Amino acid sequence: MVYRRLIPATLHGNFCYTSPKNGLPDDNQAVSATVFCRAKNYRTMIKSFLFNLLLYLLTSLLPVTAQPGSSAERPKRDWPLVVSLQFQSVSMPFRDLKSTFSNIGISLGTEVAYNRRGNLLQQVQVGFFRNANAGNGLFIHTQAAYRPRFGPVYTEVKAGLGYQLAFHPNTTLRFRNGEWQPANQVGKGMLLVPVGVSLGYRGLKTRPTFEPFVSYQFFVLQGYNPDVPLLPNQLIQVGSRIHLSH
Repeated sequence: MVYRRLIPATLHGNFCYTSPKNGLPDDNQAVSATVFCRAKNYRTMIKSFLFNLLLYLLTSLLPVTAQPGSSAERPKRDWPLVVSLQFQSVSMPFRDLKSTFSNIGISLGTEVAYNRRGNLLQQVQVGFFRNANAGNGLFIHTQAAYRPRFGPVYTEVKAGLGYQLAFHPNTTLRFRNGEWQPANQVGKGMLLVPVGVSLGYRGLKTRPTFEPFVSYQFFVLQGYNPDVPLLPNQLIQVGSRIHLSH
């Protein structure tokens, strides 16, 4: 009869199985398999994140390559650099905003207009934030935005879809062989659904170089753990669009 040792590899019910030599369990083989599973799943997470990064970038480019019509009808596209300082917390919308400023991060992105007025846009953003209690996060998302203007001021409403790689805030443990042992887990990737509003200043110039803004984003992470399938988060972002082509 061949025994199999069950070795935890990733979060929430995913395991690696090993078949010991001579049909008997062996501790050295278990340790080696654990290390192998950890490396394997870490590579899988990184590959998944890079795949989603490429997917969302390509999605945002589709409107650019499929716009027929005369030059007068085509939207203006200068691909501005969008830079922001951001603050994150695990919370319901507009709750405990003070604690949000304890977790700082940064994000970079760009956008492209669907129309010549520039009030319908597609945005892509990559960001990172630190959170000592809930764990750090690395995310990418794309959002469709509507941006009406009122003189030198503009507002913005946006929603989209993304992906976040969430890291554990501390060492994870699993009860095995009568004792708690490190689970060798780095973190996990989750679906991210963001919605947001922004307020910005464009000025009276026809083509300003800088457009400062403040933005509030609420997003939900799907599949955080079995007990909390949907995890609410909020982001406060302060930054600027920089029109490099000017």
